[in-house]
Amino acid sequence: MRGAPPPWWIRLLPVLLLVAVTLASTVTPHASDLGFLLGAIPPLAVLSYGPLVTALLGALVVVALNVPETHLNRPGNTDLLTIVFVALLSVFVSFVRSRRDAQLQVERTIGEAVQRAVMPPLPERVGRIGCAGFYRAAENGTLVGGDFFDVREGPYGVRAVMGDVRGHGLVAVSTVVSLLGAFREAVLDQQDLESVAARMDRRLATDAAGTPDGELFATAVLLEFPACARTMRVVACGHPAPVLLREGDAREITVTPGTPLGIGLVGADPPKEVTVPLEPGDRLLLASDGVWEARDRSGVFYPLPDRLAALADSHDGELPTAVWADLARLRYEVRDDATMLVLAPVPAPGDPPT
Repeated sequence: MRGAPPPWWIRLLPVLLLVAVTLASTVTPHASDLGFLLGAIPPLAVLSYGPLVTALLGALVVVALNVPETHLNRPGNTDLLTIVFVALLSVFVSFVRSRRDAQLQVERTIGEAVQRAVMPPLPERVGRIGCAGFYRAAENGTLVGGDFFDVREGPYGVRAVMGDVRGHGLVAVSTVVSLLGAFREAVLDQQDLESVAARMDRRLATDAAGTPDGELFATAVLLEFPACARTMRVVACGHPAPVLLREGDAREITVTPGTPLGIGLVGADPPKEVTVPLEPGDRLLLASDGVWEARDRSGVFYPLPDRLAALADSHDGELPTAVWADLARLRYEVRDDATMLVLAPVPAPGDPPT
């Protein structure tokens, strides 16, 4: 929230300007007309320094204007009272900016704590599944938004989820918290993946009853890896399917699409589970709409499977970052939260698929 620090040359500019004008006016009296430049030093200091340094630079400007050797103390050359007023005003502005920056830093710290509570950093490995996550919120300065993912191990294997709730930013955080809570509970006591999706759907429907418009929904895709990690089960609820990377090739897994969570359409079929066999070295990438629907200048969508094949040499933990860099390099515009999750199963040798 505070943003990047100013460039080094911005920090040096007020000091260099003070030294340059003072030296020039000392060497030759013809440079005395440059005295007006000293009035820019205190406002420039506000961009980079706190009130103490700004006050020091302002005081040095006043001293330079009163030293006879600089030839700047002649009446009419420089309006001393104006310079003093600008220096004092700059100190005040610097004080206000410092207080604001301190408050923003506190808010950023709280935001980071919320993010860690909502979506803790993924471990590199959960059971037999290697994990790597990536998240960029659509709203600048926002650490949490409408996308979510998690990977948990339970009595029925390792289960993963990625989803996208209605809305963006802090408005969507409470819905994300509810869905992740429902998923983490269901991982422990639901025997099949379809029941996990049903638990999350019920949680969302219950929460929707307390909203002004009674409408909450989310897309999600759920994955389950049994203990042997030689197969994978997938349930898609209105969310893009995972992309399977195998031996340098990448293809979107064919799933039976279901309705988004919370829609509750009368007569709609519940999401169906699909089983996919896995081979050693297989990797899966789950991505949110922000990645799939990124567009170039001509309006063409980002070809995620094709680009993944080109980036297949990237290490598991580096693959999401490589995709993000590829989007920027090819100048695709990302208009939504961008979330990616890489899962790398390590099948147990000799175990039969289940």
